[in-house]
Amino acid sequence: MCRNLLKCGAFSKVIVWNRTASKCDELVAEGAVAASSPAEVVQQADVTFGMLADPEAALKAALGPAGVVEGVSAGKAYVDMSTVDEATSQQIAAAVAAKGGRFLEAPVSGSKKPAIDGQLIILAAGDEALFKECEAAFSAMGKRSLFLGAVGAGARMKLVVNMVMGSMMGAFCEGMALADRAGLAQSDLLDVLGLGAMANPMFALKGPALQQRQYPPAFPLKHQQKDMRLALALGDALDQPLPVAAAANEAYKQAKSKGYADADFAAVYEATQISNLSLN
Repeated sequence: MCRNLLKCGAFSKVIVWNRTASKCDELVAEGAVAASSPAEVVQQADVTFGMLADPEAALKAALGPAGVVEGVSAGKAYVDMSTVDEATSQQIAAAVAAKGGRFLEAPVSGSKKPAIDGQLIILAAGDEALFKECEAAFSAMGKRSLFLGAVGAGARMKLVVNMVMGSMMGAFCEGMALADRAGLAQSDLLDVLGLGAMANPMFALKGPALQQRQYPPAFPLKHQQKDMRLALALGDALDQPLPVAAAANEAYKQAKSKGYADADFAAVYEATQISNLSLN
């Protein structure tokens, strides 16, 4: 995502920070400027984009020592693209506003390949004027950006989208496992699914990985399970039954327990396997 900001040429300066400093080295070699903390990034930039792994990391980067909020002053803007729950997003938004800053949440739909190709879908909510100001950056990072309303709407939409994706993957893995156990060729199942109304890029992309039981991470399973957990918590808060998602979440938890947390989320297939094979 940062590389696409550099490549688009729309910005005079791109400043970077990562919790693991060495991860910035390639970007610095390509023209970015490294900062020592989130606060330093905010102080040097008009608009700061954050992308953290989970609510805990997002809160620490925003509210912790030398964090985003420490660097915020009147007119500064923070766009948090992390996938977090609504309460986390609202907490960060309130802290930024208290320092005179502006806030936009903008989680993305899409994994590693869409991020590399600048084909993410950006789900924004919060300061609408800031959303419009970010048009050039969003165009560099994504194929479509949507403004969904007040802070919290972006977080809710992302959790719904990832809940559907996780549940679909769980059902797909069970189908692949059942086909194999029933003496059917998994490749034939993939052909049948690809020819009908259920055809979709995810099945076409992940099907071969399931056949080979190889899961190079595009979207780590631990993050998918985190999103399932957060979606289920949202359902609980709204008294919305989510039995299919709840069952899928258990499969992701089982795959995690087998050692597949850092593998691609397609490794939930391992929850369908009776053997003791695991990465541990």
